[in-house]
Amino acid sequence: MNTGPGPEAVPGAGPRRRLPSARHLVLAPLSLLMVVPFVYMLGASVMTKAQLNRFPPPLFPTRLHLNGYQELLSDSEFPRWFLNSVIVSGAIVVSQVVLCSMAGYAFARLRFVGRRVALVLVIATTLIPFQLTVIPTFLIFHKLHLIDTLGALIAPQLASALGVYLMTSFFQNFPRELEEAARIDGCSRWGVFFRVVLPVARPALAALAVITFIYAWNDLFWPLVAISSKENYTVQAGLASFQGQHRADWPQIMAGTVLTTVPVLIVFLVGQRRFVQALAGAVKG
Repeated sequence: MNTGPGPEAVPGAGPRRRLPSARHLVLAPLSLLMVVPFVYMLGASVMTKAQLNRFPPPLFPTRLHLNGYQELLSDSEFPRWFLNSVIVSGAIVVSQVVLCSMAGYAFARLRFVGRRVALVLVIATTLIPFQLTVIPTFLIFHKLHLIDTLGALIAPQLASALGVYLMTSFFQNFPRELEEAARIDGCSRWGVFFRVVLPVARPALAALAVITFIYAWNDLFWPLVAISSKENYTVQAGLASFQGQHRADWPQIMAGTVLTTVPVLIVFLVGQRRFVQALAGAVKG
């Protein structure tokens, strides 16, 4: 039996401190370099037009000027654009979480003729650039009288090949024993899906929701094509209208960019834990 003094009795003994590894020494400056544009954007949003038009512009504001935010919220339709983006992004996230999870579960568990071929064709659609399909898509929605409406922004993204592939990969690694136990207890296929599978699939659903929200929120190309009236703009299309050929209202642009970035940061910080869990599960799978 060891009767020697414990760690607390040894002079100078204590928890060992980890020294920063070479990887951390490289990543720390790179992370600071990535933060610099956001810090400058935040500082520029509280500068005056004269300060931003100076060459070279100052790196940090000498005083806080909120004229950019005041003009943005009072003299423009930014609140309406922000609401439009929330509606469009929220509808797309809900739709993709529901439809992609159902399609992924069907490809992973149901046995039907042409299942593998259909999955390959769905994944192959990611190889087609959206610029090649924008004209047919525009003509279809024009015939449906959806151009210049929020429905034209929501409908093309109700489901995605990336979401179907992500959920299919997750469900393929899902233990069948849990489903079989629920089926033995008398649970139907839909009951197994909603009561057993989906609660365990929260990390994958969170990862899909975060990816979908960021893509839908930052989308600029299709809103510029499908929307012509300013009241139906999203925040990205609205901010693009602030910069003309001979004039750019930089305080408003910077203030709008800051307010546009905040929801993305909040969504990622809230779903970061489950997002990492989903990526770790995908790597293990």
